[in-house]
Amino acid sequence: MKIGLVSPYDYSFPGGVVNHIAYLAHNFIQSGHRVKIIAPCPARGTRYFEEEVTPVGKPLPVPYAGSIARVPVSPWLPAQIGEILAKEKFDILHLHEPFAPMVCLSALLKSNSINVGTFHACHTKPRTYWLGKFIFRRWLSKLHGKIAVSKPALEYVNRHLPSDYRIIPNGIDTELFRFDGPARKVFADGKINILFVGRLERRKGLGYLLNACAKVKRSFPNFRLIVVGPGTVLRLRYENLVEDMSLTNHVVFTGFVPSAELPSYYRSADIFCAPATGGESFGIVLLEAMACGTPVIATNIQGYASVLTNGDEGLLVPPKDVESLAQALLALLHDKSLRLQMRDKGKVKADKYSWPNIARQVTDYYDSLLSK
Repeated sequence: MKIGLVSPYDYSFPGGVVNHIAYLAHNFIQSGHRVKIIAPCPARGTRYFEEEVTPVGKPLPVPYAGSIARVPVSPWLPAQIGEILAKEKFDILHLHEPFAPMVCLSALLKSNSINVGTFHACHTKPRTYWLGKFIFRRWLSKLHGKIAVSKPALEYVNRHLPSDYRIIPNGIDTELFRFDGPARKVFADGKINILFVGRLERRKGLGYLLNACAKVKRSFPNFRLIVVGPGTVLRLRYENLVEDMSLTNHVVFTGFVPSAELPSYYRSADIFCAPATGGESFGIVLLEAMACGTPVIATNIQGYASVLTNGDEGLLVPPKDVESLAQALLALLHDKSLRLQMRDKGKVKADKYSWPNIARQVTDYYDSLLSK
């Protein structure tokens, strides 16, 4: 079949939605489907596999839900997208965050294909759907199929846009993120390594992890926290916090790390920690860590609890609770056998989320819609 995948966000700027689209496209093409991606993309020629990208609009950084969304705003976009759709004549047009302005929304309103929408988001304050629900409900009928990446994402959208949604989760690259492979030799010095991976934004909770590490140091000083992720302003603040709490010899900031190098950091870690305070619809980084054989400590928010079973692949702690986070860290730092048990269970869990499995669920859903 001929499939169009539409991204509202800058395709040259990797993130959860962009990665999801790229891997779907790759697996669809491997299965023999014709695929084209429509996305804002200022860096022409951007691709992650063999996919073809049609760039539309010039993305601008816009603050949204505690993060930065890179989306285009132009009065010419609807006409431009309409011309692309008229030319391509897709069997399936799959829009990710279908009501996100302007690319996805324009594509939805201009499309004459079978339209599928995937809803990725899960925010504590659903201002967008609350403000636009009366208009969005009128456009909801344009979607012949509706997917949510998790139960929290489904509950989030269904609260204001009630309908029938199919849960098909995000996937992970189990060929890239796997147990066997190289680790970072620089961290193999006998210290127990704790790993954080994520953008340095408040909602990712690094500040709470640093405070928990200050408590851990009092009774277990032989550890290292490796902080992987981009950030500028907040990084300076966190570096000052590290200095104030006398953690300079215990914390390493790596900055941005390319996806191809991330597995070596997971394999170097004895514990992976995801202390996000909310706004996570799914736990991709948790599954990446599990696939690499790293036990997980994460906050007990819906997106994380949907993929991690407390006591099996790792431990769940209340968000923003420094004391509980410190106790969980100490429990795993002191108990290697427990870490190994969680490692084995985590690898089994991660295999269920391989991209070939997820892509097959999506194409099965396409087939069911086309048969109707």
